[in-house]
Amino acid sequence: MAPCGARLAHADCPLGRLVPHVNRFLFLAADFLSRPPGFYVLVVAMVLCTLLVPFGLTNAVTYALSVAAIIITGVVLIQGYRDTAAIHAKLDELIIALAETRNDVVGLEHADPHEIKSKLTQLEQEAQSDLMHPSRTSREEVAEIDADNSDGT
Repeated sequence: MAPCGARLAHADCPLGRLVPHVNRFLFLAADFLSRPPGFYVLVVAMVLCTLLVPFGLTNAVTYALSVAAIIITGVVLIQGYRDTAAIHAKLDELIIALAETRNDVVGLEHADPHEIKSKLTQLEQEAQSDLMHPSRTSREEVAEIDADNSDGT
């Protein structure tokens, strides 16, 4: 059978069936290693490796510490991905929930960098314009909030 290549996640690919299991394992490992008990396990493993140096196992120690560094890098990347995805989901929910906002920025994180940059430039220009010429509605809202605050004192 030919290698799957770009079809790795496809169900017909023999390796594609492993992807969900490997992903689940990686996310569980990243979750464990990103918490204090996981960190302590890595520290103990590094101390044990260091204790092996006097016994002439320098190559094994170097290998083990290199693997630990790669694992820590992977944990940071996976946790960063999860945190970013969660923040995007929360921001999308806020954008959708607020009636005054436009929904055209929802999902912008999936666009190409040029599209993101042009949208960011457009939003910055609109924000600058709003600062220069505040709308009557926002002035009325501020006055209403001030009136409510002064009534309570």
